[in-house]
Amino acid sequence: MATSLWPGLAAVRNLLTHVHSRLQASCTIVPHSNFHSSLALPAKNWERKNRKVYPPQLPHEPRRPVEVYHCRRQIKYSKDKMWYLAKMVLLEAQEMAVRNHNLEYRSNLYVAESFSSKGQYLKRLRYHGRGMFGIMDRVYCHYFVKLVEGSPPIEKKTTGLDQAKEYVQGLRNRTIIHAL
Repeated sequence: MATSLWPGLAAVRNLLTHVHSRLQASCTIVPHSNFHSSLALPAKNWERKNRKVYPPQLPHEPRRPVEVYHCRRQIKYSKDKMWYLAKMVLLEAQEMAVRNHNLEYRSNLYVAESFSSKGQYLKRLRYHGRGMFGIMDRVYCHYFVKLVEGSPPIEKKTTGLDQAKEYVQGLRNRTIIHAL
């Protein structure tokens, strides 16, 4: 009955429910800890690599080194400034390797891969004077590390002269396609 008296009432009600749902979505609760991991996130492909089962090795095959994949997600820190927190995650990954993956010495590990990526960014308003405002970002990041048992591979060191010789040789080996 009231909707027939005021034809715009349904539109106003829809607008109010939309605004109410937007306000509820923007008022998310963020943990107070500066370094945390959310267990609500699903296990992605990175940690699933720990569950891979290899076939038994033959006696004459070389021993397969232990590989440990570890990640820490939704860290309340910038992905560009992860150096100090990465040290803590590396220690955590070493402990996990000894405890869960039957590794004898944690000092016998090297970092094969290590990188950080962007997590969830939450936009917030910062109110200024005279009705102005700015937009703040609450940044989160993910950190991934892969530890491998054994000594790290030895990289061949090349000098600038060697690189220049390789470059010139590559230029000499070029061929001109469709030429006489």
